Amino acid sequence: MKFRYIIILIVLSALSCGPKKGIVTKKKNESKNKTVVVKEREENTEKPVEKSNDPPSTVDLYIALYADIAKDKMRTHKIPASITLAQGVLESGVGRGRLAVKANNHFGIKCHGWKGAKIYHDDDRSQECFRKYPKAEMSYEDHSEFLTGRSRYASLFQLKPDDYKGWAKGLRAAGYATDRKYPQKLIGLIERYQLYKYDYEVLEGTASKTARKSTTIIEGNRKSVTKKHTVTKGDTLYSLSRLYKTTVDAIKAENNLKSNNLTIGQQLIIPN
Repeated sequence: MKFRYIIILIVLSALSCGPKKGIVTKKKNESKNKTVVVKEREENTEKPVEKSNDPPSTVDLYIALYADIAKDKMRTHKIPASITLAQGVLESGVGRGRLAVKANNHFGIKCHGWKGAKIYHDDDRSQECFRKYPKAEMSYEDHSEFLTGRSRYASLFQLKPDDYKGWAKGLRAAGYATDRKYPQKLIGLIERYQLYKYDYEVLEGTASKTARKSTTIIEGNRKSVTKKHTVTKGDTLYSLSRLYKTTVDAIKAENNLKSNNLTIGQQLIIPN
């Protein structure tokens, strides 16, 4: 009897110890799982920080290069800088299209009586004639002249100068583009890259950090007021002649220039 009693006690003791070990093991596993989850969350919170170090996109670089030119055209031709930039981005393939690379033609303007250099490119038809420019800025100038010189776009200049949505829709309605989504594409670019801020800069008379420097000087002997211009990236004699309402020959004569080449930082006297 005593022997049976001892065996029963041993069995009961073994059964009572089993569940306790299981509970301890489960708690260890749970604690490990919790540790892993915390680490994963910490790693996820670090990912957005890495994105801030991404290099600027090709669109950002294009905008930085041509924003000042677009603002100049807004001052002289009353076309919103945001519209000009968005059209440039879209129609030049961010400056990487064949016409932009080979001909500095950022707006796909065709010859139409053009007497300058030409390039032939497949468009609506095979090997159509397009204008070729020495400088990209001349393409921007020609684009502005194209819009201001045609009566079908006249109604656009009745819009508020910062009404980029009205301009985008009006260009399509006037026959500038056949793509039904052309207005949406322009508006999308303007809002995504905040191109409307350049319209505000022109309207508010504020200058960007890269704005052209121009000072007024008085020459004692001549007793007349002239302007002195500091050459910045993108400046050409042609663009300066348009900006200051003079001629290329007058600027060259005033500064004793023998060629049309300019260097950044060069000081030029702008004739009256």
